[in-house]
Amino acid sequence: MRALARAIDNLDLPAVEKIAEESQEDPFDVLISTMLSAQTRDPVTAAASARLFRVARTPRTMAKLTARQIQRLIYPVSFYRHKATHVKETCRILVERHGGRVPGTMEELLALPGVGRKTANLVLILSFKSLKNICVDTHVHRISNRLGWVTTRTPDETEQALYKATHPRWWPYINLYLVTWGQNVCRPVYPRCGDCVIYEECARVGVTREGATTGSSPRPSAPETARETRADTHRRSARRAAV
Repeated sequence: MRALARAIDNLDLPAVEKIAEESQEDPFDVLISTMLSAQTRDPVTAAASARLFRVARTPRTMAKLTARQIQRLIYPVSFYRHKATHVKETCRILVERHGGRVPGTMEELLALPGVGRKTANLVLILSFKSLKNICVDTHVHRISNRLGWVTTRTPDETEQALYKATHPRWWPYINLYLVTWGQNVCRPVYPRCGDCVIYEECARVGVTREGATTGSSPRPSAPETARETRADTHRRSARRAAV
């Protein structure tokens, strides 16, 4: 994990992480942007979130938008029609049942339309400083199995398995590390194994063909140090990685 923490130093943060940082971990911003991010590329998520938040900054103002208005603002995120309906309904519930605030428990978050464990965990980690949650998306599910850390079929199974397979100190950071690494190096097809800092520890489950390397391998040749990484800089307060 320490090697990954340093390896993502010069890589772009995932879209929701950037939005969380820019909004000072505002729970509403994190909730809505994570809902939009499902099965959607980061640049599309970032642009759609920005358009939506420019028009409506609070659950109350967003609930007043029609589903059609939300659709136009968030297009072309995947399943934008369904997501628009979920966003509007979620905002209505936040206003009517939670005083316009995003709840801070797993049970309450899962009761919101369109919110699954991935979204709920990320909101709890980024906005409520939880150190007891692991957020598992497709990248985390895929890479955890490729590494041989778990042998699971679904993201929910992976989440539960990772609680047993990893040290609690890393739980809030697993998503940041593996998503960033999965977007840049450990890709679904033709992973750049030659550029991987944890190549020697990886079981490479299911890898039949590797992609070309960049030519400048980031594998560490010196002993690990305790220098602060870019991830640490962005993850101030309770989210600071224990590197």
